[in-house]
Amino acid sequence: LALLRQAIERYGAEQGAGLVLFKDVPARFRSLMRALEGMGYRRVPSMPAARLRLDFDSFEEYLQQRLGRVYRKGLRRKFRESGRRAGLVMEPVSDLRPYIDEVYPLYRQTYERSRMRFECLTPDYFCRLGERLGDRARFFLWRLAEGERPGRVVAFSACMVHDGRLYDLNVGMDYSVAYRLHLYFVTWRDLILWAKANGVREYYTGPLNYDPKLHLKMELAPLDLYARHVSPWLNGVFGMALKWLAPVRYDPTLARFPNAAEL
Repeated sequence: LALLRQAIERYGAEQGAGLVLFKDVPARFRSLMRALEGMGYRRVPSMPAARLRLDFDSFEEYLQQRLGRVYRKGLRRKFRESGRRAGLVMEPVSDLRPYIDEVYPLYRQTYERSRMRFECLTPDYFCRLGERLGDRARFFLWRLAEGERPGRVVAFSACMVHDGRLYDLNVGMDYSVAYRLHLYFVTWRDLILWAKANGVREYYTGPLNYDPKLHLKMELAPLDLYARHVSPWLNGVFGMALKWLAPVRYDPTLARFPNAAEL
């Protein structure tokens, strides 16, 4: 950790950076990362991920035993409407390069609609993800099987599978049909079904959009941010201000999760 910190700080100085950040570190590494706090860094909660333990026998059991009656009824209505309006077929692939021209515009649609944006990923990133991660990378495409322009990709998800966990990293949707076909919920359901069929024990999804995750009975998966100002005399002021700048303070939905205190 000390060598990594030195390398990052040296690179930051070469680039003229004002802040040095370790971003989205899972909370299970807090004991390891505590050494940074003795080096002038401050820990604040980053926007958390969410997880769902797949310890149920079937998706129907999950609906019946985990979800409230009203939300369960609403989900089933969405699934029926989507199936009635268009047939959707999910296609898992391990290499996104042959499909990048179809799916990258969907990613950009989703990115542009987000109220809180992080870095904008490139087509090369998605292509290299499969190349670098090998069989740990999974990409899921949803195509129209009937109706308007059958065969067209209307949604995709870039995922990683590791140690019994499915990490749902990035999504893209065609918003000309996304709401009408309830793509958010249909694609999520299909990923859960695929995960159960392939021995996955936990499903993880990224930050933001917390209201449906709360109703789907997910838990928060805390992520931490470690930050330090490069100026030692400014770092003291920065450290005191940082807790008020943390975005988790301003999302009221987070406080409603049963494990919100873990943040």
